[in-house]
Amino acid sequence: MGGDVDGYGDLIAAEDVLLFVNAAITATGQREFHAGAAEQQLSLSFLHAYMLGNYREPYAAALALDINDHNAALIIRGLLESAAEATAEQRRTEGRLIARRLALLPPQRVYRLFGELRRAKVNNRRTRAILREWLAARPDQTLDAVKYRAGLKQALRHAHLPAAAAETGAFLFGPAARGRFEAPLLDAWRRAHYQQSALYELPYTVAEGFARTHRIPRATFLERITPQLTRLERLRLQESARGAGVDSVRADAVELGRMPLTRLASYVLGLAPADRLARRTELTAALRTAARRAAGAEAGQWGRVAAVLDDSFSSSGSGAKRRRPLAVALACHFLLEALAGRYTGLWTSGRTDALLARPTGPTPLGRRILDALDTAPDRLLIVSDGWDNAPPGLAAEVLRVWRTRLDPDHRTSIVHLNPVYDAEGFDVRRLAPTVPTAGLRDAEDLPALVEFARFAEGRTDLTELTAHLAARTARFLAGPGSPAGRTTGANSEPGEDT
Repeated sequence: MGGDVDGYGDLIAAEDVLLFVNAAITATGQREFHAGAAEQQLSLSFLHAYMLGNYREPYAAALALDINDHNAALIIRGLLESAAEATAEQRRTEGRLIARRLALLPPQRVYRLFGELRRAKVNNRRTRAILREWLAARPDQTLDAVKYRAGLKQALRHAHLPAAAAETGAFLFGPAARGRFEAPLLDAWRRAHYQQSALYELPYTVAEGFARTHRIPRATFLERITPQLTRLERLRLQESARGAGVDSVRADAVELGRMPLTRLASYVLGLAPADRLARRTELTAALRTAARRAAGAEAGQWGRVAAVLDDSFSSSGSGAKRRRPLAVALACHFLLEALAGRYTGLWTSGRTDALLARPTGPTPLGRRILDALDTAPDRLLIVSDGWDNAPPGLAAEVLRVWRTRLDPDHRTSIVHLNPVYDAEGFDVRRLAPTVPTAGLRDAEDLPALVEFARFAEGRTDLTELTAHLAARTARFLAGPGSPAGRTTGANSEPGEDT
């Protein structure tokens, strides 16, 4: 009897961990199509508190997985605030995980996190050491002093640290006392207060504020600041610049192909259909280039693949995450095309031109799943928010019959990937108990999440899951790249909350 009770407890624990991982991948505390921001934040706060209080080690290990930056920052804050509750061994492992993850987070998010720790009066020795090491590893503190002036200033004060250079310290804490600065970037910031030409020597995000102060016309500003734009800024500003009559802010095909796949898909969906048609060759080539890069060594190795891709009206997302679910589906379409030996992509709308995808209509997942299974795939991937409504419940019934009667031996691997967090259910919405569901933030994470989805089939052994987390943690701490290959440079500005 005791063994059965222990086994049941392990099953519950494994399900709790999987539920949290799905939430940490998809939820950002922002409004979704079916739920408001307040609901998202309340649901997510409960999950973090529950995991920290009951499963501290898996909670920390989530930093090694493909979770989004919002939840990574929440985990780091939770671990540092509750350091007194951890054992010495836990603190050592957590310290390494935190340091590694901080190195991969966008710098503005890290400075925001340090500000939250300061306001929460978290200033123990480990926190100061982690902050000191992160600041020491920054490639250019002069750039940080200009771009993230308030954040860097607070961080140095909070940890009682000196600036890397005396001149940087003077810039942060007493710029008015210096007539000029030797560092060109610092002096450009000083001169930009009264000299318009100096602002074009600054990073775009800093120069934009000075441009408003000097009342410089938008078109003039964009034309002259173009050389300072990062690749992501150029991509984000391209259409608005063209609307202002500025053609110099343009990402060419090579630059587009270097963009992360999901960000590129978001950009494509932001273009008018006429522009997509006019640039079909360029945009398709860029998407396929990004997809091949994301596929890596697995390109062409997945055999016969079919995908059901949700472009129903709910894929429009929300004002905070505009067209995000559809962008993930579009990116998955091109990635699966690269991974497959033979690929069939089916959109819920029946549309056959992926480049012209738009959110429209109901979600007839059941019918599209039947169509996909007719192609006899080795793998079936369903990318959807799980709101099957045309007719309701058909997808679950199709999957149940297929798995229990027609394919009990699992000749066809089926995985549901859901890019939307369901605040009410504290998880991503599932289609059927017989099919594993995993949260999906970026299409680039798809291969790893398909592997991870085997733990979500309802028969997970906690020991096996713990071993998987330990292996991922070891690779994360040893490897040079991020969990999903995403890094944000010092001079980049993410265009969305990741």
